[in-house]
Amino acid sequence: MTLSFPPYPCLLIVCFPLLISDHTATVTHCGAAGPRLNNNQLYKFSYTTEVLVDRAKGSKEGSAGYRISSDVNVNLVWRDPSSKDNQLIQLAVCLIDHATHRSEKKNVLHGSTAESVLGKTKLAALTKPFLLHLKNGKAKAFYSYWAEPATIKNLKRGLASLLQVQLNTGKVIENDVSGRCTVEYKAVKGQVTRTKILETCKTAETGFTTHSQVLGVSRKSSSVTTFTLEDGFIHSAVAEETHSLAVNARRSAAATVVSRQTFTFVGTEAGPLEAAGKDVAGVVKSIDAKLAAVGIVAEKVKSQCKGCPSLFEHWQTQQKQLEPASLSKATAPRSFLALLQSIRKASKGEILTVLKSASKTSLPQVVDAVTSSQTDASLDAMLEFLNFTDAKGLVLQERFLYACGFASHPNERMLQDISKGKIGSTDIKESVVIIMGALVHKLCQKGGCNLPTVVQVKKLILDGPGSTQVESEVQMYLLALKNSLLPEAIPIFTKYAESEVGAYSTIALTALQRYNVNLMTDAVKQTVNRVYHQNRRVYEKNVRAAAADVILSSNPSYMEVKNLLLSIGHLPHEMNKYMLSKIQDILHFQMPASKVLRQAMKDMVSCNYDRFAKVGSSSAFSGFMSGSYFLDILYSGSGIMRRSNMNIYGASKGAMLHGLQVAIEAQGLESLIAATPDEGEGDLESFAGMSALLFDVQLRPVTFFKGYSDLMSKMFSMTGDPINVVKGLILLTDHSEVIQLQSGLKASAEFQAGLAIDISGGMEISLWYRESKTSVNNRGALVLTGNVTVDMDFMRAGVEVSFEMEASLDFITTVQFSNYPFLVCMQMDKTTFPFSEYLTKYESVPSGKSAVSHKSRKQLVPGSEFPLHQENSNMCKKVFDSSW
Repeated sequence: MTLSFPPYPCLLIVCFPLLISDHTATVTHCGAAGPRLNNNQLYKFSYTTEVLVDRAKGSKEGSAGYRISSDVNVNLVWRDPSSKDNQLIQLAVCLIDHATHRSEKKNVLHGSTAESVLGKTKLAALTKPFLLHLKNGKAKAFYSYWAEPATIKNLKRGLASLLQVQLNTGKVIENDVSGRCTVEYKAVKGQVTRTKILETCKTAETGFTTHSQVLGVSRKSSSVTTFTLEDGFIHSAVAEETHSLAVNARRSAAATVVSRQTFTFVGTEAGPLEAAGKDVAGVVKSIDAKLAAVGIVAEKVKSQCKGCPSLFEHWQTQQKQLEPASLSKATAPRSFLALLQSIRKASKGEILTVLKSASKTSLPQVVDAVTSSQTDASLDAMLEFLNFTDAKGLVLQERFLYACGFASHPNERMLQDISKGKIGSTDIKESVVIIMGALVHKLCQKGGCNLPTVVQVKKLILDGPGSTQVESEVQMYLLALKNSLLPEAIPIFTKYAESEVGAYSTIALTALQRYNVNLMTDAVKQTVNRVYHQNRRVYEKNVRAAAADVILSSNPSYMEVKNLLLSIGHLPHEMNKYMLSKIQDILHFQMPASKVLRQAMKDMVSCNYDRFAKVGSSSAFSGFMSGSYFLDILYSGSGIMRRSNMNIYGASKGAMLHGLQVAIEAQGLESLIAATPDEGEGDLESFAGMSALLFDVQLRPVTFFKGYSDLMSKMFSMTGDPINVVKGLILLTDHSEVIQLQSGLKASAEFQAGLAIDISGGMEISLWYRESKTSVNNRGALVLTGNVTVDMDFMRAGVEVSFEMEASLDFITTVQFSNYPFLVCMQMDKTTFPFSEYLTKYESVPSGKSAVSHKSRKQLVPGSEFPLHQENSNMCKKVFDSSW
């Protein structure tokens, strides 16, 4: 057997006596179900298997990987006298030769021997014989030694699996090294093609992936073996298996594993005689009592990292990059991902040591990493480290909860642990319930809606809104239901959409907008239309605006759209302008409601100059960057901002991800400028706050001020500095799987994306200059790494693809209300940011010798101000001219 790295420096040559059909008494025999061997003959073949790893479109010459070459011999041990297709085959291994074909500098095997690479134990195991029981061309049993290293047994299994073949066309279920798989055979003259449907293969090793398709990883796989026949004899078998993995959000971040096997007939010579015996078990025992049926499906291989640093040692090298000053740089998420991998291998005690040794400033980032690792040990450590009865520990407790909410593959235990125990802070209680809703949604997505804890929490949050009269608690349960996206919550949202409390209505309506339009029944639509048209009571403008959003995004009927158009002109002044902007935006960007809108606008009663010439400062606008973004802003008639809403969505293969929503609301501020409140808003308490939704998870809202006295105290101390909404490290993409190759080798694939994020917002009002300013500041650094490795203990090859970027996005709204009509300028700015891509290929052997190649591409992405509508550009010129 020759082990080599491309372009294949050979290390050793090994003989595998193996199953194959007889040259003279084979597939031409009438009734033969599969290849048959003859007694007293040794069949000789040449065998090569290679595995290559590279980026998605790499060349064979530049790939990392290795090749195994061998001469193969096979002989019949026993045949059932009553069935010629019931055979026991002996396979053995013998060392022949070794050589090198690569330059010394690039050849990690240079100067190595088979024993120095494999080690004595593995080399001895490789030379021990093993047996394969074939019945009708299918593997019924695989006999080897329990004590043999798993990697050696898997190699033998892979070679045996290659020769499992049937001679007629059809689809069957087979057991082989890849697992229990559906296989399709196509037989034509002189050739049989075997296609393994890899997605059907069932194995003991399962991985995990991110719940979101947009942030997830896709894999395309194929496995085809072609058998060539000459004179009714299998002359060759050629198998090729390909696995391509790519990050959905960025398809260039991809890697490919290619596994090839070739098996070619060389000739025959005299061989051992058939053994006597009544059955397979007895024959096997007579040959070697220690041989056991170990199964042909590959077994798990435990990878051991020799000389790897402990978690604490790793933490000491990474802690500087996790200080707050580094959170806007790509080094933070890169260190976060590296630390997370170490945590996943660590014990509870090791994790607690790191938590207790971290500085006060780096500790929140350590909490992010520990929680995101999602192991039992990490969860145990966090629950012991955090004291939820201590109201002063709000920052760390909330970081833990948010990391749970963003968890890539949460389990029932995580939900169970955060749903029990005493809590000292009201804010943390709210966050716990809200995040419980997000976990319910993710567990239900994975088919876990009927798990005991999920059922218990579903009942808690579904009953919650009706179980209390405390306004903050009702909002808490409604936000939890908004996160859960439970279909059972739709009647609850429908009820609260018509509430007298504006906050309830807004949450309920924005929650309904998140559901699949197929769940928007006639009863729901009727309720939402009643709210917009105020059929039963007068509502605040932002509630009616939210109702309009639901109507327009839920496949509205012709009459619904016509009634919306007819309402324009009879709405409060600024809401008229808002609805016009909304309609024009839908028409411009070809949204689902565009077609029916155009039909309704052919009616001159609903579409005329009187309606479409309304003026004001409110607006709604959509655009595209890496995804799509939506900016809505609604003012009161007095010129004070009522609602500002920024949304960013990502899409992939028809799936949608609500990446970010930052909504700022203000009410009851007309008294500051001696203005008259709009209809239905005269008794509203002074209030301003911000709500954020991040990667489909609604977070606990933040209050700037509430009540007139709080407003006045903060009015004079307000600096305009933004208030933090969410800050930390988030594991966006998390994909891990073991790919069992037909050759018996295994490829491990790990893709992780980490995001360092800082979202803040603020509101500043100057009575002296009669100007208000709201700002939403988004700072982030993103790193993604994808690593595909083929590790045989004695040889390792792999490829890492990665990219990183640092960016900031600011949304600022300036309003001057010294004169009427007041001036409004919206700005959405993206700064110039660096973007880098890296490709690393590596090969190594236990001696420590390795070969590594690096490639990188770096660029600066120019900053820009995102285009909004022309009317806004004109306003901005006036605002800044007057400011100057």
